[in-house]
Amino acid sequence: MEGLQAAGRRSLVDEAIEQLREQLAAGAWPVGSRIPTEHELAERLRVGRNTVREAIRVLVHAGMLVSRQGEGTFVRSTSDPASVLRGVQRSGVRDVLEVRAALETEAARLAAERHTPDDLARMRAALAREAEVMAAHPERAGREATVEHDLEFHTAIVEAAHNPALTEVYRYFGASVRESMRAAFGDHEMPEVAIGTHAALVDAIESGDPERAEAACRALLAEPTAAVEQLLAEIAARK
Repeated sequence: MEGLQAAGRRSLVDEAIEQLREQLAAGAWPVGSRIPTEHELAERLRVGRNTVREAIRVLVHAGMLVSRQGEGTFVRSTSDPASVLRGVQRSGVRDVLEVRAALETEAARLAAERHTPDDLARMRAALAREAEVMAAHPERAGREATVEHDLEFHTAIVEAAHNPALTEVYRYFGASVRESMRAAFGDHEMPEVAIGTHAALVDAIESGDPERAEAACRALLAEPTAAVEQLLAEIAARK
């Protein structure tokens, strides 16, 4: 097969990873097909088999390849999830917040139908810790002092949907939106946390009504969304 070049000296493993990633993206090996053996790839890349083995290990971890004992290594995906996530990181705070809102509202609907008593206990425990921190640090309420507990609360909502794929995607966006807002505005301008709307969302999920849960989630998210819109407008006005 043409297209594979000898790996350079900068980093043999890194070069091998990049070459293989490019071949996968180009469709050299279709999804579900077995890639060449370590020996064949080592010859094409002009590197040792240990280098190829390490490159394959990295791509397996990235989700592009999958190894099956006694059968070989197969193509799982021709796109690198890490590249997708890097693209998200380059997105604006409004864009990331909108995606997070979409994930949370769907999670709230599912949670209303699938939650367990333990799920509700986790939500309320996180919310109680958040309220305690706000009471102890009123000058920092809703900002850095409560970030950890607020993320715990929202993650508990998503996990109550009992959809592993949704949970993993949300874990990334939950952290990403926080970092995006911090980078864009600084902690002193982060929107306040409203305990009332958070508690209303838990009550809506406990009711078992998906429509009510979705509406409560949208009401909760309307507050940070409005704050972001206002801050973005202020930043634009300064330019």
